[in-house]
Amino acid sequence: MESLVGSTLAGYTLRAKVGEGGTATVYRAEHDVHGTVAMKVLREKLRHDKTAVQRFLREAQFGQRVQHENIVRTIDFGQADNDRYYLAIDWAAGELLEKYAEKHSPLPPAEVAEIMRQLCAAVKAAHDAGIVHRDLKPENVMYDPESRHVMLLDFGIAADTDASPDQRLTRAGFFVGTLMYVAPEALSGELVGPAADQYSLATIAYFLLSGALPYIGKTPRELFSQLLTQPPTPLSRAKPGLQFSAAVEAVVMKALSKPPTDRYAGVSEFAAALSDAVAAGGPMAPVAAPASAPMPVAAAPVAAPPRPPDDEKSGGLFGKMKGLFRR
Repeated sequence: MESLVGSTLAGYTLRAKVGEGGTATVYRAEHDVHGTVAMKVLREKLRHDKTAVQRFLREAQFGQRVQHENIVRTIDFGQADNDRYYLAIDWAAGELLEKYAEKHSPLPPAEVAEIMRQLCAAVKAAHDAGIVHRDLKPENVMYDPESRHVMLLDFGIAADTDASPDQRLTRAGFFVGTLMYVAPEALSGELVGPAADQYSLATIAYFLLSGALPYIGKTPRELFSQLLTQPPTPLSRAKPGLQFSAAVEAVVMKALSKPPTDRYAGVSEFAAALSDAVAAGGPMAPVAAPASAPMPVAAAPVAAPPRPPDDEKSGGLFGKMKGLFRR
């Protein structure tokens, strides 16, 4: 794989390679004005690929279009003197929420409510700008446990709700996102709305509260089928030994409703309802698990069938940040 470590690109000195994928390489870089940044560089072999360039620039434009304290800031993007396309963004503090949750879940409900408050505020800002994220999951969120500050990453497969069909970069009939967190309506391949992001946020809350996921399919095909045909596992049955207040469970399960119209009016309403439920008495209490209670397992990431390689490989602001920018 190519490496530009030690070189200077558009005024940014590339200090270390921190991630790479099929379409781009990501570096820790230094700039005289901007300081330490994450620098994403489109691969040399793709710089003449009009579709790849269009996706790369779309990601950068979405990042600039949405300004919020809980969204990683796009600093600069463009084409350098050597014709390489680049994207510079803030270097986010903390660790991937996915890694934090794996080490510490189940998290206290009050901490989960605060994480979701910030994350929902970031997503609401995107929705207000006419953007649906479409890939909300813990590995696309940076979390600083000390400050409890949340930063949303990766607009690589986000969609403009005002885009005409001929402006879409995903072929009709193919869905994008991560199967464990994607809304059921997205499986049709149609362009989804803000309610799909709410479903993904509810799945994140479910995972943070329980350390499990609402569906436990062991294969992509099984998980795909469950999402379409079965109700999610109730939160209080996510794992033996965990119990939640009826109010907390009701909020999470409402946002996980299969029909989008049965969810909350928006992500802000979901966040407020969760905070109110936790404040009213939502701490977990160890209980004996019913003999018949299933024990969901937090499944490892799997590829969704069918997977749209033309869009999913496009990458995002951060695919990861320890795998910072997996792609």
